[in-house]
Amino acid sequence: MKLFLFILKRFFRLVLTILIISTIIFFVIRVIPGDPALVVAGIDASNAEIQAIRVKLGTDVPVAVQYVRWMKKLVRFDFGTSLISNQPVMTLIKQRFPLTFSLALLGIFLGILIAIPLGVLSAVHRWSLWDYFGMVYSQLGMAIPSFWLGIILLLLFSVKFPIFPLFGSGSIKNLFLPAIALGFARAAVILRLTRASMVDELSKEYIITARAKGLTEKMIHYKHALKNALIPVVTVTGIQFGYMLGGAIIIEQVFSLPGLGRLFLFAIYQRDFPLIQGGVVFIAVIFSFTNFLVDMFYSFLNPKIRIS
Repeated sequence: MKLFLFILKRFFRLVLTILIISTIIFFVIRVIPGDPALVVAGIDASNAEIQAIRVKLGTDVPVAVQYVRWMKKLVRFDFGTSLISNQPVMTLIKQRFPLTFSLALLGIFLGILIAIPLGVLSAVHRWSLWDYFGMVYSQLGMAIPSFWLGIILLLLFSVKFPIFPLFGSGSIKNLFLPAIALGFARAAVILRLTRASMVDELSKEYIITARAKGLTEKMIHYKHALKNALIPVVTVTGIQFGYMLGGAIIIEQVFSLPGLGRLFLFAIYQRDFPLIQGGVVFIAVIFSFTNFLVDMFYSFLNPKIRIS
């Protein structure tokens, strides 16, 4: 029963978050640039052309009516029709999302593969070569921009040494370099947290008790301390994955990948307001849902969370 109430409460919070974000985006799109129809039509457009665009955008009625219509469509994940392609916004998103999701998934996988083992080794062997290497990596990872790293990787492994293809998205080889560029900085964040969390766990009393009972250091480190140390890491990793889904715009542009990032960038260039609005809401929904799943997983790792 407690688990059900916990899930219900988190789900309600998810729905409320999406509602608030959607409302903010709705008003921001209409307030900051002014009349969207004027922005789309340009300064040389006639009144008839501007009015036609208003009708197409649905901004020819009062804002309150627009908001009600927007929320009704949002429930059905209907974000309207793109001004440029005349296709439903959701159709365009569905076409591009699998590539962005695959890129983010591969990026976070590579980040975890580097960060957690290195973070654990840094904590277990403090002030050793492993620890210094981990600290240097974390500093570099947080200092080097992803797009710059992506360009360097392209020059090295696609131009000078043609190991990976320069363009395209047909295989995992096309995603490997952008995934490294995207996951490099995320790995640095996860590594620092893993090390700090592991160091904190190794200083607690139950570790001293485990040593007093005669347990081996390997069992203490990897069976007892690591399990508890990973609890905050899971939360941050989920958030980082959400960031990667929404933050792949520049990386996709650098590697010419036809994902969500390039789609939304194209929408901004073309002033395609329905696509911009739908894209931002979609990313916000995915990010919120990712956090919801992380909360569920976190509660299973640490039952005290759902009990409280």
